[in-house]
Amino acid sequence: MTAERRASIVALVVSCALFMELLDGTVIATALPQMARSFGENAVDVGVGISAYLVTLAVFIPVSGWTADRFGARHVFIAAIIVFTLASALCGIAQSLPEFTLARILQGIGGAMMVPVGRLVVLRTTEKRDLVRATALLTTPGLVATMLGPPVGGIITTYASWRWIFYLNVPLGVLGVLLTLLYLPASREDERRPFDLPGFVLSGASLAVIMLGLDDIGRGDRLAPALALLALGAALGWWSVRHARRATHPLLDYGLLRIPTFAASVWGGTCVRLVVGMTPLASGLLVLSCAVGDVGTKAFTTGAVRRLGFRTLLVGSALLLALGILACALFGPRTPALAIVLVLGYIGVVRSLAFTGVNTLAYADVPPARMSGATSFASTLQQLSFGIAVALAAIVLHLAALSHPATAASYTVSDFHVAFVVVAALGVLAAVNFARLAPDAGHTVSGRRFRVAGAVQE
Repeated sequence: MTAERRASIVALVVSCALFMELLDGTVIATALPQMARSFGENAVDVGVGISAYLVTLAVFIPVSGWTADRFGARHVFIAAIIVFTLASALCGIAQSLPEFTLARILQGIGGAMMVPVGRLVVLRTTEKRDLVRATALLTTPGLVATMLGPPVGGIITTYASWRWIFYLNVPLGVLGVLLTLLYLPASREDERRPFDLPGFVLSGASLAVIMLGLDDIGRGDRLAPALALLALGAALGWWSVRHARRATHPLLDYGLLRIPTFAASVWGGTCVRLVVGMTPLASGLLVLSCAVGDVGTKAFTTGAVRRLGFRTLLVGSALLLALGILACALFGPRTPALAIVLVLGYIGVVRSLAFTGVNTLAYADVPPARMSGATSFASTLQQLSFGIAVALAAIVLHLAALSHPATAASYTVSDFHVAFVVVAALGVLAAVNFARLAPDAGHTVSGRRFRVAGAVQE
């Protein structure tokens, strides 16, 4: 078996876990009213199950890299799938909201290990020249999950019980374990790093408090307590960073930000995720059109990176993404549905290029010994950015609404137009960040030829 074929198989196996996690996340939102009736609670209170899962992810993702090095990435990946699957079954049989919330916390622990460690397996088994293709294969099934989630959730809640949303993960989890045992190589790092317990406590507390504050803002709860939580989280985060800079083996390796390509992918990628996360898609058709654009582009990403290089691709995709978001600011009640679908399909194409570039460039220059720390660090910021996106969208809409008298509706069309302009500005900020990259940034991964002092190099 060739190295390229082996890398493709590993990426597809790991993508099964990403598919399961994203399908679960997109389906559950459609079932909240039915779950509320089943538990005898209101839908808002049942939302604590979603919040508990997201907070648990944020707390335990930083541990994933150390765990993979200590026990072996393949073993941890299998254990994470098993924990996620068993927790899904427990969610399905839960008879009360407290039982459901505890099961979601356990599911969050499994999810926190599953995706970052799976990505680490892909990075360790893929040669750099095949990394763009492997990244595209890794993320495509996840995009399919976002397309299937809303209709699957609607079908299940209409014709069956909400519990089947979680039972659906059981066969997927069994399949994931079997494929992992068959195709993923076993490996373990020789170096045994001590566990950074103070770093885990500080980073975990900081991320948990920040996610709770962001969740309160996103749900429109009282602003003062949410801001107090964010302030406390920021203070704990400062303490965590200070500790990490002094520790011999920190849980979160902030020294990775000295690698230009990693730093650019982290900061620019965060801006891109904020753009995507703040873009409101109100109906299943709009979500579908954007996701179809995503999936349809994956087959061309390798060629695009090789032809353009990372800097040109990322700057261009960020600016084109900002342009697409600005087009959304022109939407109104009389805008034809076809025009909206075409614009969102265009956004899906551009964001697919941006995400593939960002997710590949991040690891182009990271030494193998620091790869586990890089996946933990990047995954932590990715998770945090999703919470920031929802909260920032709520804040922008609220501030825009202050400019006009109260109406029957919470927000007007013009408020969303303001939000789209702000989102587009973030896309421009991402482009500025990517423009600071060297012309040959990530060339060992992209395979693009470039010229230096009159000589062509690869």
